[in-house]
Amino acid sequence: MSKIAIVEDDAAISQMYRIKFETEGYDVDTAENGKLGLELIDKMRPDMVLLDLMMPEMNGDEMLQKLRKTAFGSNVKVIILTNMGESEAPAIIKELGVLAFIVKANMTPRQVADLVKKHLTS
Repeated sequence: MSKIAIVEDDAAISQMYRIKFETEGYDVDTAENGKLGLELIDKMRPDMVLLDLMMPEMNGDEMLQKLRKTAFGSNVKVIILTNMGESEAPAIIKELGVLAFIVKANMTPRQVADLVKKHLTS
């Protein structure tokens, strides 16, 4: 069973994706900010991370920079899932090896789940 970590500060969105991925057969856990996200990823060792950018405590781009400096995190699959447009995102995101940049408002949970499945099986 593949493991997915969702790092998202909006509890309703986090739970919606948790339920969607659990019904698809994934093992899912969540964190509400980048600081807790790093701790979760270290403990969980997920196959995929869905990462929001705008969060309290530590935002997504800062978290991703720290994650990429760790042995496990240097290669973990990451998809950015945010309401920020790609042109508004920090430029460093493109350099940190993300698989996709998804604007939440532009994709349904089904479409996100299909994209995750595609990247997990490739």
